[in-house]
Amino acid sequence: MVSLVTSLAPLLLGVLLAATGAGKAFGRQTARQAAGTVLVRVLGDGRRATAVLRATGAAELVVAAGLLAAPATEVPGLAATALGLGFLGYLGYARATAPESSCGCTARDDSPLTWRSFARAGLVVAGGAAATGARTAWWSQAAGHPVASAVFLAVAAAVLVAVSGDLDELWLVPLRRTRLKVFGHPLPGAPDAEVPVAASVELLERSLAWVAAAPVVRSGLIDHWEADGWRFLQYAGVHDPDGAACPVTVLFAVDPGATRDTTDRPAVRVTLIDDLTDLPVDVDLLDGFPGRTSLPLV
Repeated sequence: MVSLVTSLAPLLLGVLLAATGAGKAFGRQTARQAAGTVLVRVLGDGRRATAVLRATGAAELVVAAGLLAAPATEVPGLAATALGLGFLGYLGYARATAPESSCGCTARDDSPLTWRSFARAGLVVAGGAAATGARTAWWSQAAGHPVASAVFLAVAAAVLVAVSGDLDELWLVPLRRTRLKVFGHPLPGAPDAEVPVAASVELLERSLAWVAAAPVVRSGLIDHWEADGWRFLQYAGVHDPDGAACPVTVLFAVDPGATRDTTDRPAVRVTLIDDLTDLPVDVDLLDGFPGRTSLPLV
């Protein structure tokens, strides 16, 4: 059993680091993700924070390549262990100084720090330690013991998915929806109850409209109200046409009854209003998103 774990640990850890490293190093949202981490506070500049995050992704890719290509050597395992310890130190510092910041562990994960972030970093440390003891290449182990290897990989992959918050949409959200469909809502009268504003904000921040407008938004939620069957969410922003910064109000309109449990693709309308003239700003927020149509204005 020990030989099985140590031989397959480089494969599991290599795939994990390759996925997270590629997202950080080459992801389109790395700059936005870096802005939500404690790196901005430490480095004092969003561009430097983005550069550090991309460099971390590149380091993960190098370690992943070593784990996958040379699993029976100690160096990749030691490097993975060092990465895991670095992650734990970073998470501990972020938790102590800026608990509201995002993890930055993967390219898609912009949720606040939780026990799952520490658990995944701990698994990287444990996987790296196990990989240093590998004396047989993972492909030889898998070929010699296919059934045991498949069972171990399936269980280990399930554990990794469970501690990865950015993968909740693949299993946790559908599971919750199925539970609601089968057993109904646990609270009496809940289907007719008003959806909290926080739930609308959470749904908005996972939408294409939010991603498109994020470069303009400069504040948290300022105000909200409902009218004409829509829930309006107001933010402050700065539009920068031709290098001239223009203060604007960013208005999002969402379905007041929609939540993450009811839809993956919410209907969202967005507009920018010039704070000086109170007139809508004529701008295509989806410029740079190939193949997407313009967002409808409120």
